[in-house]
Amino acid sequence: MDIFEGRITSCGFSSGDRIVIGTWINTPFGSFSDIMWAKPDGTKVLIAPNQKIANYISSLYDFDIIKIEELDIESDENMMKIETKDLNCHFEWSRGVSFLIKKRPLWFVASIEYFFGWLIFGTKTYGKTKNGKKEWYAVDRLSRLTLADVEFNGKNLGEQTKFHPKANFGFSDPPKMPCSALVRSHIE
Repeated sequence: MDIFEGRITSCGFSSGDRIVIGTWINTPFGSFSDIMWAKPDGTKVLIAPNQKIANYISSLYDFDIIKIEELDIESDENMMKIETKDLNCHFEWSRGVSFLIKKRPLWFVASIEYFFGWLIFGTKTYGKTKNGKKEWYAVDRLSRLTLADVEFNGKNLGEQTKFHPKANFGFSDPPKMPCSALVRSHIE
């Protein structure tokens, strides 16, 4: 089983763009960051730091364009700045809500957590990837974004909005509210 521990930060923008940034601390590939970007016209872009990680991520989720680029990141527990060749992103978030039991069994994530995640946030915590693997998202802390500023080639993507419409990268989209979540993704 592949386990990825880190943070997923996601937000929609008034331009119609939707951005999902994974900043992963512990993974089978070491620490890395990636960006999933749904453009207003529906084009789905993956920006990954190397071909090996791009191949792995694109085997799980759907993309129209895959870019290999250096991702420069600066972060602390309540803020992240990430830059690529064309994108400059700055996110800040509140302290958020922690879940009391960190090491929940995967059956709990796929049933109880799935039900409440779908009911409250409109997201799925369990499903099958593009290549038929099972994936569980165990959320350990959820924080509302207090700042979301993204520029593409110097042009601002606008005000933060709900993550809508769905990006359809895979079986689940992030919560509709702009947020940053500490997560553990289990893939089998």
